[in-house]
Amino acid sequence: MGEISKVIVLGTGVLGSQIAFQTAYSGFEVAVYDITDEILEKAKNTTFPELAKTYLNEVKDADQTKVDATLARISYHSDTATAAADADIAIEAVPEVLKIKQETFGKLDEAAPEHTIFCTNSSTLLPSDIAPASGRPDRFLAMHFANRVWQFNTAEIMGTPQTSPDVFNQVVEFAKQIGMVPIEMHKEKAGYVLNSLLVPFLGAAAELVAGGYTEPKDADEVWRIATGAPLGPFQIYDIIGLNTPYNIMMAGDAEQQKLAEWLKTNYIDKGYLGAASGRGFYDYKK
Repeated sequence: MGEISKVIVLGTGVLGSQIAFQTAYSGFEVAVYDITDEILEKAKNTTFPELAKTYLNEVKDADQTKVDATLARISYHSDTATAAADADIAIEAVPEVLKIKQETFGKLDEAAPEHTIFCTNSSTLLPSDIAPASGRPDRFLAMHFANRVWQFNTAEIMGTPQTSPDVFNQVVEFAKQIGMVPIEMHKEKAGYVLNSLLVPFLGAAAELVAGGYTEPKDADEVWRIATGAPLGPFQIYDIIGLNTPYNIMMAGDAEQQKLAEWLKTNYIDKGYLGAASGRGFYDYKK
């Protein structure tokens, strides 16, 4: 197995941009791909410079020289073939919709070298649901990151029955190289460890507010006070961004879909998409 030196990250949303920045910060050349030049311009001129500031403020060993070098290692592409031309590993962080992920990996398979390892950052979908579209099921697996990767630095790694053990082990080592703590899954489970715990928790919080029992700020306050947790569920929603929970709810049962419609009507349709947009359950512009 060859060493991993060049990385492509597909998607420059909340997690995609963090994964790309952390990987570049760890010394890897990173090509970021997104569907339009306009989205990439926002990533280049706003998202990544903001991440650079965050690293300077929150990461102990960060200094201006390191973040400048990090930004210099990132290249921007709206053409899959160019982005993936010499990639050793591809990490997908596109919307949590099965069809979109399947189409993304289908295009990537045509563009990437045969040796490229494919990883999905899907938070709920099984890698075996996506792997057939990749054209290389033996080199396909999931590597799921937590939001704020520089702080909550886990990488849940989950293969399928077809995933090569050598590929799995190589991804475990790669996770260590980019500063993550690899959490190895012994078999497939939708939601991995983290979201198997987190999604029901967030769903219960949404049911309380959507049902008119309480307000987001009070649900957050009781959770923080009673458990000592640093964040309440609706603060977590805002950090994640509301589109991902909406997509997860829409893939659930009838009750989950009702919650999705509540989230869409009261927040998403109004442009309240979470902290990154300036407003979600809380107003961050104040």
